[in-house]
Amino acid sequence: MKTTHFPLIKNGDVIVTVSKEEIMKKATELRDALQQTEEVSFYRLAEERINANSKVAAKVSKIKLLQKEAVNLEHYQKLEAMKQTESQIDNVRADIDSLPIVTEFRRAQEDANDLLQSITTEITTKVTTELEKEN
Repeated sequence: MKTTHFPLIKNGDVIVTVSKEEIMKKATELRDALQQTEEVSFYRLAEERINANSKVAAKVSKIKLLQKEAVNLEHYQKLEAMKQTESQIDNVRADIDSLPIVTEFRRAQEDANDLLQSITTEITTKVTTELEKEN
């Protein structure tokens, strides 16, 4: 198996390289570390709670039924009835969105996404800065 090496640091005339496998190993370590953060742990807990909530499940099932109904109504060109069904879908979605457990889940999801975005930005910035130093 061929190992691909990437330049890491230009140190005078010597270029230190890192293999793709080493980079992937570090990515796995980063993933594992992220799973231990408060943000991701809270998100996973909130996700488990929302998946186990019968009230949310019932409303999601209702939306799925209404969506099927809307597709059938559209197929048979019953546009006014389809609009009413879409309005019902919007109302059920609003009901779901107003549930405290859903609000908590969305907040946890935003926090986890913010963490991932900040890490992605930091990695991108550092890599770009190092590449610019080499040129």
